[in-house]
Amino acid sequence: MNIINSSIKPSFSSPNPIPNKVFPQIPLKIQSLYSKPLNFTLKKPIYVSKFQDFGGFVRTKNDEIVCNAYEADHSPPLEIKIDEMGQSETGQKMKIGLYFATWWSLNVVFNIYNKKVLNAFPFPWLTSTLSLAAGSLIMLVSWATKMVEAPTTDAEFWKSLFLVALAHTIGHVAATISMSKVAVSFTHIIKSGEPAFSVFVSRVFLGETFPIGVYMSLLPIIGGCALSALTELNFNMTGFMGAMVSNLAFVFRNIFSKKGMKGKSICGMNYYACLSMLSLLILTPFTIAMEGPQMWEAGWQTALTQIGPNFVWWVVAQSVFYHLYNQVSYMSLDQITPLTFSVGNTMKRISVIVASIIIFRTPIQPVNALGAAIAILGTFIYSQAKQ
Repeated sequence: MNIINSSIKPSFSSPNPIPNKVFPQIPLKIQSLYSKPLNFTLKKPIYVSKFQDFGGFVRTKNDEIVCNAYEADHSPPLEIKIDEMGQSETGQKMKIGLYFATWWSLNVVFNIYNKKVLNAFPFPWLTSTLSLAAGSLIMLVSWATKMVEAPTTDAEFWKSLFLVALAHTIGHVAATISMSKVAVSFTHIIKSGEPAFSVFVSRVFLGETFPIGVYMSLLPIIGGCALSALTELNFNMTGFMGAMVSNLAFVFRNIFSKKGMKGKSICGMNYYACLSMLSLLILTPFTIAMEGPQMWEAGWQTALTQIGPNFVWWVVAQSVFYHLYNQVSYMSLDQITPLTFSVGNTMKRISVIVASIIIFRTPIQPVNALGAAIAILGTFIYSQAKQ
């Protein structure tokens, strides 16, 4: 017999308390229970299992009943993993995959247009400044139109961001100078040696120690980069040093970022926006001093004469895509672990190297390709060993 949401009134209920003299062995507190109906409200079905003595005195079987509940369905619940943002694990993986695909695609497009612009307009300082300016303008418009919620910052935030922006500015300009002198593929092969700089700086300046596997992973990284540099057909010392300085600067940027942003709550998109704006303020006076409007005007006219109106589109594209790929990378970092981000960054370099070789028809020797593969493999091993 199943009774759902029922009120059960024992047959011995009475409107008045039972006198203590009738059942002297029953405490008054228990007797008072009989003066009112006993209501049972249950969400689960109940069934009558047996009759038994209640309260330690003799009653007939018709007087008391014991109601027990049981589960109507014993099938196990479905296990759906939900993260703290309310997303399922599958949905989160799809989101991260979309971030990675977008990040790599935007980075490839940026590198292609950046190289096109630098081939026709060899002014890396201005090119770097335009990239930061485009990103700053995009975010200011987004904040003004409420498309993106503007971050709440204070003087302490900008103070902690200054060293990060300084290192970011140096790394950005150095990489652009490198790509203006050598092939895109060669710049990214050398930049794959960034983990070696990271271990060196962390060990010397911060006193950190690493497992033996991390140190061993540096051997293929350094060896692969050296092999690629020695066999590069169009080797240029300025281009090589630009990539090396970029590695060192970005390592310091990561260190300053971890220290300066500790305890801050700001999303990846807005963090990179603030970083771009501060870097733009730092870079602009140096750009004017290093190149200047007169050189830009002459170079601009030459580029328009050689390329035509498409050159303007190239400049806009490289500026916008630079901001977009960095913005998506910071958004990805919000969603994943540093290890996953490192693996994604390694795969990004592979896509850029392969795409640039195909599009620009960069001549490459088998030994040079072997060096690149060894260096990238070492970077992947490093990301695994560091964890």
